[in-house]
Amino acid sequence: MKEILLCKYGEVVLKGLNKSYFENLMVHELTARLAKVGDFAIRHAQSTIYVEPQDEFITSADMDLAVEEAAHVFGIVMIHRAYVVEKDMDAIRAALRELAPTLVAGAKTFKGDAKRSDKRFPLNSMDLMAEVGAAVLESCPYMKVDVKHPDVTVRVEIRDTNAYIHAGGVKGAGGLPTGSSGHAMLLLSGGIDSPVAGYMMAKRGAGMEAVHFESFPYTSERAREKVLELARLVSVWCGKIKVHVASLTHVQEELKRACNEEYFTLLLRRCMMRSASRIAKEHACLALVTGESLGQVASQTMHALSVTDAVVDRPVFRPCIGMDKEEIVALARHIGTFETSILPYEDCCTVFTPRHPKTKPEMEKVEAEEAKLDLAALEDEVVASVHTYVFKYGEMVPQRPMNEEA
Repeated sequence: MKEILLCKYGEVVLKGLNKSYFENLMVHELTARLAKVGDFAIRHAQSTIYVEPQDEFITSADMDLAVEEAAHVFGIVMIHRAYVVEKDMDAIRAALRELAPTLVAGAKTFKGDAKRSDKRFPLNSMDLMAEVGAAVLESCPYMKVDVKHPDVTVRVEIRDTNAYIHAGGVKGAGGLPTGSSGHAMLLLSGGIDSPVAGYMMAKRGAGMEAVHFESFPYTSERAREKVLELARLVSVWCGKIKVHVASLTHVQEELKRACNEEYFTLLLRRCMMRSASRIAKEHACLALVTGESLGQVASQTMHALSVTDAVVDRPVFRPCIGMDKEEIVALARHIGTFETSILPYEDCCTVFTPRHPKTKPEMEKVEAEEAKLDLAALEDEVVASVHTYVFKYGEMVPQRPMNEEA
C-alpha cells in the first residue's frame, strides 16, 4: 500500500488571498530539503502539502528521513505518514482491517477519527468515525475505545482524489515559511542567546544572514570555528545562512588606548551595531537581530540599549528580550546549539572587559568618548575585513574567493 506524507500547516491558513505565496515557499523549501533523500512529487491542496514518493526504491528509512526534514520546515505544524486508499468505503474498511495492527501497535486504547474534505462522499464525518472504530476493533479485538484520552488516534481523511489513513504524527516547526518576512542580519556571538534569537526570527519567516565580530589574536581560531559550527546548526532550521566574519581587533586596541574604561563596552557595541548595519545594507537585510535579554548584563539595560540603538538606521529585533536564561537555554537545547555554545572559547566581547561598566550611560558622555577616535576610518576597516561563509541545510557550501558574493 502506497505511503505518502501529509504536511499540515497552521497560521498560513489564515493568509487569505496571499496564502498561495506562503504555500509555494513551503513547497520550495521541502523540495530543496528532500532532494537529498529521494525523488518526491510535492504539491499543495486543501491546506495540506502532499509529499509523494516517485521512486519505488524509497524505503521506510527514507520516509523517516523525509519526515525529519519536513519537521524542520517553518510553516508546517504536523506531519503524518499516511496510506493512500481508493475513495470507496469498502476499500477503506479493507485497508483499515489490514493496517490496524500496525497503526495501534504498542497501544492499549484508541479513538477513531475522520475528516471529510470532499463533501460529495456519501458518509458524513460521524458515520466515518464509527466505521473506523468498527474496523479497528474487528482486526484488533483486544483494543479498548477511549475518546477522551486515547493512546493513539486512527484517522481517515477523505480528500480531493483519495482517502488517507494514518495514526499519530510528528510535530512540525510551526511559524511562517523561511523568507516570507524579508531578510535580517543576526549579530552572532559564540554564546547561548544569539543562535536562539536567529532561530526565533527565522521561525517568523525571516531569511537569515549573520555577522560575527572577532578579535584575533585575542580570540582564537577555535572561537571562530565554534561560531561557524553554531551557524551550521542554525542552518538546519533556517535553510541557508551566510556568515560574515569581521575583525574588531584594531577598534578594540584604539578604544583601550584612547577611551575611558567605563564606556568601553558601550562604545564597542555602538561600533558593532554601526558596522553590522552597513553590512546588512550591502546584503539587502532590512533589520538587525540580537540575542539580548533585558538586564542580563550591563550592556543590556534599557539605558544601554537606547544608546546602542541610536546609531543604526534599521529596526533591531530582540526576540529574547523578555526571556530568562532558563527559557533561552531550553530553546538552545531544542535547536541543538547549547552544547556548542558552552564550549570555552571566548568572543570579542570578553576582550579588555571593563571592571565597572556603565549601566546608565548618558548620551553626551558616550559621544564625547567617541570623539576621541576616528570612528569612520575604523569602521571602514571592520567592513573591509569581512570574510563570508555559507551554510545550507546543515552543511558548509564550498567557499568562493574572499569578499565574493556567495
